Amino acid sequence: MSSPFVGECRLVGFNFAPVNWALCQGQQLPISENDVLFNLIGTTYGGDGQSTFNLPDLRGRAPIHQGGGMIIGELGGTENVTLTTQQLPLHTHALEASQSNATANLLQNAVLTGGPNTVYRKQNPHPTAAMNAKAIGFAGGNQPHTNLQPYLTMNWIISLYGIFPSQS
Repeated sequence: MSSPFVGECRLVGFNFAPVNWALCQGQQLPISENDVLFNLIGTTYGGDGQSTFNLPDLRGRAPIHQGGGMIIGELGGTENVTLTTQQLPLHTHALEASQSNATANLLQNAVLTGGPNTVYRKQNPHPTAAMNAKAIGFAGGNQPHTNLQPYLTMNWIISLYGIFPSQS
């Protein structure tokens, strides 16, 4: 791979790191053998800073550019999410009904009505009626769901040696 910068990361479609490169899997490296790379990334991704430092760990992660309150090396996001009722849009399960006969088979923009077979009728109807909790209660299993954008799995690699990048 032609003259990379030390610490340059690339996305590759093969399952190994070429010579002078390493997979971005959070490995701990000795500073004594990788002092130039350590001078660039320090302990941003871990390590004790005395004898070791870590490479970035991009397994199961999507890299994003720093900014907007996010700094280099910061982790965020989650692979699975369990929704709560507070995260769902406000809605109701109101049922409108009438004692008049139906005039159509479709209930779009209409009400549930009687006819020859009465669905629900009470002798002294009240404007509201309590419904069985099983009919209007919470539904779902309170299990997390996957929270991943569509993806294609590839490997990130980092250059251990190369040109030292000068700042502009």
